[in-house]
Amino acid sequence: MADSEMSFRSCRELWTILLGRSALREPVQIQSELETHWDRLHQGLSYYKPPSSSSTGKVKGNKDVAQPLKDFGLRISKLLALDELQSVQLLQCYLQEDYRGTRDSLKVVLKDERQSQALLLKVADYYYEERMCLLRCVLLLLTYFQDERHPYRAEYSNCVNKLEKDLVSNYQSQFKKLFKAEAPTWETHGNLMTERQVSRWFLQCLREQSLLLEIIFLYYAYFEMSPADLLAFTKMFKEQGFGLRQTNRHLVDKSMDALVDRIGYLSSLILVEGMDIDFLHKCALEDCTEQHQFSNVPDIVKEMDQLLLTFGDLPHHGPVLLAWVLLRHTLRPDESNPVIRRIGSSALQLEVFKYLATMLKGLGVSGNNCTASTAKMCVYGLLSFVITSFEEESLQTGSTGSQSSYLIDAACEVLSAPSLAEVFWEMKPNMGLGMILDSAVGMFPHKIGPLLQLLTALLSNKSTVKKVYNFLDKMSFYTQAYKHKPNDIIAKEDETLWRRQTPKLLYPLGAGQTNLWMPLGILGQVMIGGEQGYLVRWDYSYSSWTLFTCEVEMLLHVVSTADVLVHCARVKPILDLVHKIISTDWTVSDCLLPLTSRIYMLLQRLTSVINPPVDVIASCINCLSVLAARMPGKVWSSLQRTGFLPFASNPLTSMAQCISAEGMKAGNYGNLLVQIEQPRGEYAVTMAFLKLVTTLVKGQLGSTQNKGLIPCVLLVLKEMLPTYHKWRYNTYGVRERIGCLILELIHAILNLSPEGEDQGSTPTLQSLCIYSLANTDAGQAVVNIMGVGVDKIDVVLAAQPSSCGSEGPGHILIQTVKLAFSVTNNAIRLKPPSDTISPLEQALTQHGGHGNNLVVVLAKYIYHKHDPALPRLAIQLLKRLATVAPMSVYACLGSDAAAIRDAFLTRLQSKTEDMRIKVMILEFLTVAVETQPGLIELFLNLEVKDGNEGSKEFLLGEWSCLHVVLDLIDSKQQGKYWCPPLLHRAALAFLLALWQDRRDSAISVLRTKDRFWENLTTPLFGTLAPPSDTTEPCVLETCAFVMKIVGLEIFYVHSGSLEASLKDGLQKFSKGRRYECWSQYVKSLVCHVAAMEDEGVCYFPEQTHMLILAWRMLLILATSHSDVMQLTENQTKLKLFMDVLDATKAALTRPTSVSCLRLGSMMATLLLVLLKRWRSVVATAPDILSPLSLILECVLQADQQMMERTKAKILSALISVLQIQGLNGGEISQLPQLLSSVCETVKDEALALIDNTRHIQRSLDPPEDEDSMETDLPRGLQKDQRDGVCVLALHLAKELCRSDEDGEHWGAVMRKVPVLPSVLSAMELSLRSKQNLYFTEAALHLLLTLARTPQGAAAVAGAGVIQTICLPLLSVYEGSANGTSQSFTRKSQDSACWPGVYRLCMSLMESLLKTLRYNFINEALDFVGVHQERILQCLNAVRTVQSLACLDEADHTVGFLLQLSSFCSEWQFHLPKLLHDVQVNLCYLCQTCTYLLHSKKMLHHYLQAKNGESLPPAPLPKTQRPLQTPSKDSAVGRGEREEVEQKALLAVQCSLLKILSKTLASLQHFTPDCCQILLDQCMDLAEYRTLFVLSFTTPAFDPDVAPSFGTLLATINVALSMLSEMEKKKEASLSIVSLASSEEIQALKSLLMFTMENCLYVLISQAVRCLKDPAILPRDKQRLKQELSSELSTLLSSLSRHFRRGSPSSPASGILPCTQAKPPTPGSKGIHEGQEPLIQLVQAFVRLVQR
Repeated sequence: MADSEMSFRSCRELWTILLGRSALREPVQIQSELETHWDRLHQGLSYYKPPSSSSTGKVKGNKDVAQPLKDFGLRISKLLALDELQSVQLLQCYLQEDYRGTRDSLKVVLKDERQSQALLLKVADYYYEERMCLLRCVLLLLTYFQDERHPYRAEYSNCVNKLEKDLVSNYQSQFKKLFKAEAPTWETHGNLMTERQVSRWFLQCLREQSLLLEIIFLYYAYFEMSPADLLAFTKMFKEQGFGLRQTNRHLVDKSMDALVDRIGYLSSLILVEGMDIDFLHKCALEDCTEQHQFSNVPDIVKEMDQLLLTFGDLPHHGPVLLAWVLLRHTLRPDESNPVIRRIGSSALQLEVFKYLATMLKGLGVSGNNCTASTAKMCVYGLLSFVITSFEEESLQTGSTGSQSSYLIDAACEVLSAPSLAEVFWEMKPNMGLGMILDSAVGMFPHKIGPLLQLLTALLSNKSTVKKVYNFLDKMSFYTQAYKHKPNDIIAKEDETLWRRQTPKLLYPLGAGQTNLWMPLGILGQVMIGGEQGYLVRWDYSYSSWTLFTCEVEMLLHVVSTADVLVHCARVKPILDLVHKIISTDWTVSDCLLPLTSRIYMLLQRLTSVINPPVDVIASCINCLSVLAARMPGKVWSSLQRTGFLPFASNPLTSMAQCISAEGMKAGNYGNLLVQIEQPRGEYAVTMAFLKLVTTLVKGQLGSTQNKGLIPCVLLVLKEMLPTYHKWRYNTYGVRERIGCLILELIHAILNLSPEGEDQGSTPTLQSLCIYSLANTDAGQAVVNIMGVGVDKIDVVLAAQPSSCGSEGPGHILIQTVKLAFSVTNNAIRLKPPSDTISPLEQALTQHGGHGNNLVVVLAKYIYHKHDPALPRLAIQLLKRLATVAPMSVYACLGSDAAAIRDAFLTRLQSKTEDMRIKVMILEFLTVAVETQPGLIELFLNLEVKDGNEGSKEFLLGEWSCLHVVLDLIDSKQQGKYWCPPLLHRAALAFLLALWQDRRDSAISVLRTKDRFWENLTTPLFGTLAPPSDTTEPCVLETCAFVMKIVGLEIFYVHSGSLEASLKDGLQKFSKGRRYECWSQYVKSLVCHVAAMEDEGVCYFPEQTHMLILAWRMLLILATSHSDVMQLTENQTKLKLFMDVLDATKAALTRPTSVSCLRLGSMMATLLLVLLKRWRSVVATAPDILSPLSLILECVLQADQQMMERTKAKILSALISVLQIQGLNGGEISQLPQLLSSVCETVKDEALALIDNTRHIQRSLDPPEDEDSMETDLPRGLQKDQRDGVCVLALHLAKELCRSDEDGEHWGAVMRKVPVLPSVLSAMELSLRSKQNLYFTEAALHLLLTLARTPQGAAAVAGAGVIQTICLPLLSVYEGSANGTSQSFTRKSQDSACWPGVYRLCMSLMESLLKTLRYNFINEALDFVGVHQERILQCLNAVRTVQSLACLDEADHTVGFLLQLSSFCSEWQFHLPKLLHDVQVNLCYLCQTCTYLLHSKKMLHHYLQAKNGESLPPAPLPKTQRPLQTPSKDSAVGRGEREEVEQKALLAVQCSLLKILSKTLASLQHFTPDCCQILLDQCMDLAEYRTLFVLSFTTPAFDPDVAPSFGTLLATINVALSMLSEMEKKKEASLSIVSLASSEEIQALKSLLMFTMENCLYVLISQAVRCLKDPAILPRDKQRLKQELSSELSTLLSSLSRHFRRGSPSSPASGILPCTQAKPPTPGSKGIHEGQEPLIQLVQAFVRLVQR
């Protein structure tokens, strides 16, 4: 593949380049191509040399060409009689451009005789095409080298100037050689030269002659011909019989007639051009005829005279003879009159004017437009001078009328050249062709046709329209024919002048209708008089436009009489003129309203007669088409009344009804098609009808009118498209034209914008088309058109005349196939998704045998070279099929796969190939990466290194598409013409697809290629124009693709395995401050988009979004892979963060623009990620709150549905900022506004939630209706999400309350916005229905935060929190509890759950009671009363369930009871029984906790056994997954497992300790005050119960054993031993010290001290209570004293030791790890001052006991 781009340029490639259809489009490139190949153009066909022995020797000696190719080259040389070297070169070009196999298949073909013969003939065809292209290049240069509008005029002109000197002599000799050439035979050219090949050779010979003459003609149009040359040409053409006396004329068949005629036309034109009639005319006018080159060459003139006297037997002689007569008559009028007369009469006998008209028509149809228009200029000069020089009568022979009409035909053909019409109007009226116009005016309106025919031809632009309109508006003669002399006139004696005696209406129309009135006394000149009748020209002024209106009215009157045809003949030129006028200049249409408004009636009347005049009807419809382009609505409504178009008699309701065509009538048009046009084989009306309907569709009428068009379109889809190719046709090319028009109509419908189509249940035009194409014969017809295939198109192109314009049958066929591609592509794209495969898709994707499936046909369009759009659209359709159809393209291609792959890659590699084809090929491959595994493997063509099956190393095969892709991304190639930005973008898109689809084999080859990463990342280092100047949006996509590829590589490949070159690139990116540059660019891009949106301009939305998404991905990656990506500087991070914030603000502060909001949403995601990941950076950032607050306000105004997610992101960002930064002094001003916005949101969302919940409840109420559950549930669930707007707004409100410490702002907002009532209502409903868990949690968190301040707590209590929570809370746990312990779930306490809600309610009650004290005691007692069962259950449950969730609930419950225990007397008064139960349960809880803390092993066992699983494990990090390998690694695994279990155990111990400390603090309130009981002798002991029994056994884990003094002593000992354990600095692997952080240890120590103090306090108080209690026996009291004395003495010594080592201070109440602070207990007041008071208290008590 490396040598495929040859230095040698084929002629076809050169022609493509000169046409500007290649990648070489710059004038400099065209110039260099012309300079390089100038000699080839100069030599023309003689560039191809005959065979020679020296050339054979060179071929044989050439080592670079393979032997089989040399041998084949020699065979080519023999067949084509072509130089051997050139033959080999031709073969190489053919293999490069047109060969349709692979390299391997070529070897087989060359060895096989039959296949090699077929190849030889194909090379021969290629050779013929090359010769034609060479001549076409020269023709192209001559066509445009003086055209100022052409982009390459200067380059063409330079080349023509170089070619000028002997171009004609070269080409003339080549022409001679061609027409004298002997036909090849099998003896001379080998046995392949069969009759068929000889015929092919001769056809080529005629084509080349035609092209050579065309070149010579164009040359002489610009350069003067010498008289000697004219003589030589005349002799040559005479010898050749103007193409009719070819040496090989026996080979001419019917199909070649057109070519032979063309050769005759061009020969004749060359001779006329050589006489330089224009200059002669000029000389005659200026009376200086001696300046003409023929004035002083008498010998040549004489010889020409003699030569031309022998002419006259061929029609081609006519113009030459006429021109010579003019020349001789003008230069020497006195000489040789008889010769001139003879030559002149010969010219007239040859019907020269008829010939000229035929010739110009012939050239115009199939000619290069420039040749045709140059011919018209030439004939114009001839006709002008002839008519000026000779009387019109003298030019007539035979029947006057016919010659005159031929002259007018010729004049019309001439004047249709655009520039000539303007020239004509600037001339004097009595000169040249103006005289023909005068003559036609003289016969108007008796003969209406000639004048209108001329004027129609004279319309070329707006200025000429005005002239024609005014010319017809002011007519001064009215010519009338009479069979007999009328009675109402007076005639002169000699009958030459008549005068009207009475006024007369000129048209027999009814009163009140438009008419012409010829007044009394008008004079008329009798032009012809006598027996045959009279022709009178009245001297009467009128407007022809009025006359035309009368003519149309007359036709409407006589429509059903025998005169209809005569009148039609008069009206058709009027309609044609009107059509030409309004299509040239629309502004005149108002003046023509009297005519255009009558067309509808005309159409209605004419189509309903028995034998309708088809041509007039077609003219009517053509006029309406032009009108419909400007005012479709009016034309449509008027047309509907005519009955011409198909219509529906019933309203259309369903697609089935439409497709069955039920109740639809074909209208007058449908009848006309079937009864008149199809039998005749002429389809003027059908073509006009199709154009009209297409125009109406394009006019975007609106849905109602479009529905009216359904019958018309249905007629086309059902009756025309499937069968039009079977109709009878009289004229070649009409079938293709109709096919093209039908597809243009469908294409227009499929491209209707959705606004033009309302999406109701009734079918629209678009849905009808899509359905028909997908499911009916219409689709199959389109598939058949696409299946024409590249070969048939090439045959048609080859058959059409050489330099055919854009109207040739080949071009129309190509256009039709292109439309079929586009229509199919759109039908598949727009087809509604369905489970069943439609017939269209089936036809497209079915696997046919023998390569006849459509996919192969589509893929083979890659071989088409004429029109680059054809293969491009074919590949686009393939791309669509590869995406949507369930099939393997590779399998469809079958044995052709490799050859097609080679063709694709050859075009992709070619430096001159049209860029859009290359882009489309790459886009197709990009799609194939994901959807076509087989095909992409074929294109990647990877080979296993060393051929070793097991190895995984790959190499690029010779035919791998990656070669091209690597070339395209090469930084050295960028900016060159063969790698424009769009192509670079397509290559990167393909690479990205490989990375996204994880094609590891290809990626592994690519990433190790030299300079791959450097080339890939080059776009990221380029300087980008500011967004306001960006014109190439694809550059944005290019950079986006690069960012994505780099991001994917970093994400998937371990940092240690990344390529060094990529790491270097990333380092360079970081050091080059590219992060900052790109961040700045993305920010300015978003700001620019936002600014453009303000002006109503949409700025490259797709590309912008793509770049922003890619940049976002890169930054998010940088937060987790900062080392690899070298983004470590905090300063840079801060800049990036602030840019993202600014961009988000720019986008989201435009709440009305949808695209800005989409961009803003993307940026908000990035902002949120950066906030979470770069907390330390954000902490140092300047004011972030104010822009975020502003954004929030704007987002709240935007469309709620669309902004739901964005709102959530912004709220989340605000929460993060508050958590990271808090409210700085300057930002406190933001608080009121922000609070107000947030509260409004909370209120609205809460109310919406209420509605939603009620809706769900209603839908869930009937249980048997299961369907409704399924449909409605998701809608409800969407409202309540962890990251939903409502939940986040509540969390943000909580953070704001926390920031607003004194609560003044919060209070003000609360008074203004009823936020609490709505939240509480929603919460009550949620609790009752046990729905909206996340909302309920968030709301409780907010209330908890509020409850910390007195005002907040008062507001919460005042809003009725107890009514909201107290009873509804029952439904949270009542439904699920079957037994006692089951209701305590073992879920992790972090995940949201209803028990968590219960715990939060408990905390809220605790907080409110703690803040409001006596103001809340009644509510608190209500709460504890309602939930007493659960509370007691919970206190008991600790013994049976030690899950963290259960312990957490116990912790919250005891916390609440601790607060409530301060109000013992109120509690005793209201709920004495409950108080007693609580006291008992608390004592038991104390015993349980002590036991569990005391026996670690027991606790461990319980945790494992009770939870039915190992301890709740912390999730292991990725690196610590349990390893599979046994032996040595298993020890490590065990160690890790043990550590995890120990950590879980520690967590449970801490929870138990917290519960124990709060339990003891609560019990302290239920036992007498120490000081009081010790000092106050008359204290009422009955007030306090005895809580602990007189026993000193260690606590048991048995509910039957009552808590005793032994429990309390054990508690103190456990606490002391745990303290001691922490003090020991032993390095045991799993000690508490090693598992917890220093802060945690400090907190734990404080907690233990607090527990110990409270325990001692309760112990002393209870002991004294017992000692003072008269009910207790003295013996028991004594035992109590002894036991306590000994136990406490031991304890004292331990305590003293402990304090000496330096124990932590007791928190007394402060540093509990839990958030709720405890009120200081009376016994611990002095403890802050040091630890001795505690010891002193115990000592005092011991002394008391020992007394």
